[in-house]
Amino acid sequence: MWPIAASGAILFVLGALHLAYTFHGPKLLPRDRALPELMAHSPLVLTRETTVWKAWIGFNASHSLGAMLFGAVYGHLALAQPAVLAGSPFLLALGAVSLLAYAWLGQRYWFSVPFRGVVLALLLYAVGVAMIVM
Repeated sequence: MWPIAASGAILFVLGALHLAYTFHGPKLLPRDRALPELMAHSPLVLTRETTVWKAWIGFNASHSLGAMLFGAVYGHLALAQPAVLAGSPFLLALGAVSLLAYAWLGQRYWFSVPFRGVVLALLLYAVGVAMIVM
């Protein structure tokens, strides 16, 4: 089950880096330095209880936590509970669908490094699933 554990590790690391970049440093800031100020003073149409900037931070942080959760759960299952993972078509399918969704999002909305990382994780996951079903 090492390929699935490696897949989970990739997602966990990508999520952890994204979380760190969300709260520290300029990597996720717009190049237009006036934009964060505008975002900080722009409430959403949905509600006046938050701003575009707060939503931006929250979306980035929750996205990071989702990737880390995937990595932690599937890494743990692959290493510590392989029989549970191998015996659950639901969990195997859920992992595949999750990685496919991340790959689609990555191709459509992200840049090359996270997209390539997710594709590598997806390929490793597929190898792991193939090892289980064969």
